[in-house]
Amino acid sequence: MLRALLLLVSVVAIAHAELCKPDAQNAFKVRISIKTALGDNAYAWDANEEYLFRAMVAFAMRRYSSKSTTQISNVLLCNVTDRVSFWFVVTDSSKNVTTVPGSEVEAAIRMNRNRINNAFLLSDKTLQFLKITSTLSPPVEPSTPVWIIVFGVVLCLIVAGIVFLIVSGIQKHKKKNKESTERENLEEKVEVTLENGIPCEALDLKAGHINGVFAAEDERFTSL
Repeated sequence: MLRALLLLVSVVAIAHAELCKPDAQNAFKVRISIKTALGDNAYAWDANEEYLFRAMVAFAMRRYSSKSTTQISNVLLCNVTDRVSFWFVVTDSSKNVTTVPGSEVEAAIRMNRNRINNAFLLSDKTLQFLKITSTLSPPVEPSTPVWIIVFGVVLCLIVAGIVFLIVSGIQKHKKKNKESTERENLEEKVEVTLENGIPCEALDLKAGHINGVFAAEDERFTSL
């Protein structure tokens, strides 16, 4: 009886070894970079972490299909390295000698990727399923609709343009008036006329103007 039990265990172990090996059918390789992700807070990858990984994969498979009866024992790990990389397969719980199709495993992992990452404090870049594409976070939608933002920007540009035109028009008008006033003042202060080709000052018609030549002659001939 004991011999038969040992033989059965040996057969199962050999079958599992054939199922979980590099590049085996429905097998997936995982690469984990704990040091890169956590730095000085990095934890050691040991049997407990392996058990947690198997539990999370079993959880993903059960959540992917409500009728799934996957157990932790159905998740097999092999070729574990010190740099934390390994292969895993999920065996069929009803037969236990065949693996679950890779497409189902991939779909389950993708659906529960965030839960798996959070369990190990990692991300898609530091917990890599090499044959499974990374899941993308849903785009963050702004609280304000985009069209309102665009409309506000365009409206601000239009208002700024109108204000600029008004201010520049007022400045040009003031400048024109100032130049006109200065020109008029200059014409009033300096009036130069040409009389017989000789420039002379304009006569002040109200106050009159005395010719210096005649004034000198009057003084000379005036009797004492």
